[in-house]
Amino acid sequence: MKIEINNSNRFYSGPLGFLAQLVVMTLAAILAAFILPGVHIDSVTAAILTAAVIALLNSFIRPILIVITLPFTVFSMGLFLLIINALIILMAASLVDSFHVDNFWSALLFSLLLTAFNYLLEIPNRLMRRPKYQPSDQAKPDEHVDTDADGFTSYEELESTLHQEDNPNENNNI
Repeated sequence: MKIEINNSNRFYSGPLGFLAQLVVMTLAAILAAFILPGVHIDSVTAAILTAAVIALLNSFIRPILIVITLPFTVFSMGLFLLIINALIILMAASLVDSFHVDNFWSALLFSLLLTAFNYLLEIPNRLMRRPKYQPSDQAKPDEHVDTDADGFTSYEELESTLHQEDNPNENNNI
């Protein structure tokens, strides 16, 4: 068995990844604030600052809130996470002067729209990072095919093992 850990395909690694996330979150925040009447972002710089504050709160405060409210989250089958998301938005509004949220329900709708827009804006990146499937028997001769010490690919090895289990007497007839 061969275990390989490869992080080179991750789009969001390092400072450029953080900038890409910040751009996506900023666009999502601007779109959501444009749609919702109870949420106001004064400028593009305010949107960038808001996206950065929300990202930092999601990284540091949200996990603590999730652990503290775990019984409520389990009892509500995960729906309490929506309330945590709205609280994160309200915290960001209290920290950023040019980002205003009128009430809890506006924060809840803003967090839902922010999540939806983030997902939609991430689709092209997910499609670019998706590995392309190519069966080992169709590999080009100059390409390296991942094999083990016996020269089998993991599929071929599994197939031969299953074949031997189906016909246990086959090896004894030699």
